[in-house]
Amino acid sequence: MPFLSILLQSLGTVLTLVITQLLWTYFRSPIKNIPGPFLAKFTNLWRLFDTYGGRAELTHQTVHEKYGFAVRLGPNIVSLNDPKLLKIIYNTRGDYLKSEFYSVNDSKLGSQIIHNVFSTRSNELHSAAMRPLLGFYKMSSILAQEPLVDKTIAALCTRLDEEFVEKGRPCRMDEWMLFFAWDVISQLTFGRPMGFLDQGKDHTGILSTSKQAMDYFAVVGQIPALDHWLAKNPVRPVGPPGFGPAVAYCAQQVMGRQKTDAETARQPDMLDGFLEIKKSNPKTSDDKTIISALLVNILAGADTTAALLCSIIYFTLKHPKIHRKLLNELDNANLSKPITYATTSTLPYLDAIIKESSRIHPVIGLLLERIVPEGGLKLSDGTIIPPGTIVGMNPWVLHQDKQIYGEDAASFNPNRWLRDFASGETEEDFQARLALMKATDLSFGAGNRACFGKNISFLEIYKVVATLFLEYDVSLFDIILRGELLMKDLDEARGSTKEMESAELVVGATIWN
Repeated sequence: MPFLSILLQSLGTVLTLVITQLLWTYFRSPIKNIPGPFLAKFTNLWRLFDTYGGRAELTHQTVHEKYGFAVRLGPNIVSLNDPKLLKIIYNTRGDYLKSEFYSVNDSKLGSQIIHNVFSTRSNELHSAAMRPLLGFYKMSSILAQEPLVDKTIAALCTRLDEEFVEKGRPCRMDEWMLFFAWDVISQLTFGRPMGFLDQGKDHTGILSTSKQAMDYFAVVGQIPALDHWLAKNPVRPVGPPGFGPAVAYCAQQVMGRQKTDAETARQPDMLDGFLEIKKSNPKTSDDKTIISALLVNILAGADTTAALLCSIIYFTLKHPKIHRKLLNELDNANLSKPITYATTSTLPYLDAIIKESSRIHPVIGLLLERIVPEGGLKLSDGTIIPPGTIVGMNPWVLHQDKQIYGEDAASFNPNRWLRDFASGETEEDFQARLALMKATDLSFGAGNRACFGKNISFLEIYKVVATLFLEYDVSLFDIILRGELLMKDLDEARGSTKEMESAELVVGATIWN
C-alpha cells in the first residue's frame, strides 16, 4: 500500500508539472492571441497526430476557413494564407531560415549523418553545395539529355503494351508512373534505369523504403526532437529504414564510375558532370557532396513527378470535355516521334492542364516552415509575429485563394490559365492575372530554396503526358483513394472535389491502343 501511495503521488506530481508547463507555455506565448485549434495552443502533439492521420492538407484548409488567414498550429508555429507575404517569407535573400523540420530528412549511413541540399538549414552550406551544380539543372543542360528521357518513355510504352494493351487489363497508373519517374531520373542521373519498368515491381525495395521514410519525415518533422530518439538513435534506431538503401545505391554508382578506366560511347549523364566538378573543385566537392546531390536528385525528382503525373491523368480523364479538348490539340499539333519538349511546351491547353493539376493537387501537403528573423513579421492586420516563431504556408491552402484564382478556386478548371476571350479579357489584363497566379504558385517552393530540379520534372511531364494521350485511348475504370474503392464521380459521392484531393491519390485506368 505505501508503494501504491508513493506511485500515485509521483504520477500526480508529474501530471501537475506537465499541466503547469503547458499553461505556462500558453500564457507566456507572444502569439497566444492568434486563433487556432484549442489543443494546438498547448502542444505540437496536435499537429503530429493530425499529420499521422494522413490528411493534414485538408485540416489546414478547414482551419483557415474557420479562423482566417493566420492560424496557430502549435505553441510556436503559425500557418499563414496571405499571398502578399509569400515573397517576404520565401525571399531570395534567405533570411527566413528553414526550421528543424527539415533536419529529419538527413540520412544516417552507419554512424555518419549525411546532410543534403534539401535538409541543410544553412544558406551558406546550401549555396556552397549547389553553386557548382546549378548549371546542370538549367533547361538548356536538361534538354541536352532529352534522348535519355525518350529512351525511358519508349520503355514505358513497351511495357504498357505488354502488360495492359495485349492482355486487356486495367493499369494502376500510380504504380507505373512511379516506376517511370524513378527509371527516368536514374537514366538522367546515372545513364541507366533502375529497372522498375522492366520488372514491373519494386524489385529493390527502394520505393517502399522511400515511402516509409517520407511518411516518417512528415510525421516526426512536426516534433523534430523525436528523431534523435527514434530513427537516429545511436543505440537502437526505431522507425523506418530511412534513405539508407538509396544512399548506398548512390554511393555504389559514384564508386563504380570512378573505378572505371574507360567508358563505351554513351550519352553523358549528370553523374559524369558531378564528377567533373569534383575533379576541378576538390576543396569544395568530395564524394559526400556528390552522394548528397545524387540522393536529392533521385528522391525528390521521382516521387514528386509521379504524384503530379497521376494528378494530371486523373483530372483529365475525370472531365470528358477537358479530355476531348486535349486530344483535339494533340491531334492537330502534328507531333513528330519521339515527341519533343520544344513542341509540347508550346501547346497552350496541355500547358494549362499541367499548371491546373499542379495548383489543385500540389505534391506538398504541409507547411513550408521558416523561422521569423530579427525584426519580426508584420501581418496585414497589424499583428507582429516575433522573431523565432515558425511560420509557413501550405500550397493546398494558398492555391485555393479566391482573390487570386477566382470564386471557382476549389474546382479543376484549366481555362483559368488561358485568356478569356468570351468575357472580353484584354491581353494586358490576362497577362496581369497570369503573373499573379504564377507568383502565388508554391508547387516547387519559392525563394532561394525553391526546387532546383523542376526543369527535369517539366521535361518528363510534358513529354510523357502528350505521348500517353496521343498513343493510347485511356479511360478511368475506378478510383482508389487511400485503400477505399469509391464511385467514379467523387463530386457526387462526397459532395466536394476537396475530399478527393489527397496527396496519395491513386488512378486506375484502362489503356487501349
